[in-house]
Amino acid sequence: MTRFIPPATEVLIVADCWQAETEAEAIVLRAIEAAALSVDADTADAELAVMLTDDTGVQTLNANWRGIDKPTNVLSFPALQPAHDAPADAPKMLGDIAIAYQTTRREADDEGKPFDHHLSHLAVHGFLHLVGYDHEKDGEAEAMETLEREILAQLGVPDPYADQDRVN
Repeated sequence: MTRFIPPATEVLIVADCWQAETEAEAIVLRAIEAAALSVDADTADAELAVMLTDDTGVQTLNANWRGIDKPTNVLSFPALQPAHDAPADAPKMLGDIAIAYQTTRREADDEGKPFDHHLSHLAVHGFLHLVGYDHEKDGEAEAMETLEREILAQLGVPDPYADQDRVN
């Protein structure tokens, strides 16, 4: 597997509820870096943004972009790739990830997982979507979950799927 340079990642904390998690930005950056170094995708000179928001913000995004009017834990929005005639020095955008605090907190608590472990999982999951992984079909889901497990193990996070069949 070829290893690439992690993308430039900006973490935007846009909801006050995230102030309770003082290490959230560092957790997300560490998870994105581990994911980027574990996939066969060229993320050198690429940029992505991670928005730490609340359930209302994610619900709005989910309704506007997916037609699903409810919050979820993480959403990924892969960037459209520039046309072939784009300037060579134009930044390469991977896309955006949005993570909802209340849903993430509730899921971590309900599943008895440390919040930082669940946040790491969601950041990795969102990143993998940006670089082309999906979980709509069983084979794709298996491949994506296996990669998530490997990346999270590098971060010291136990298998997030150990107590369930599959998370979509």
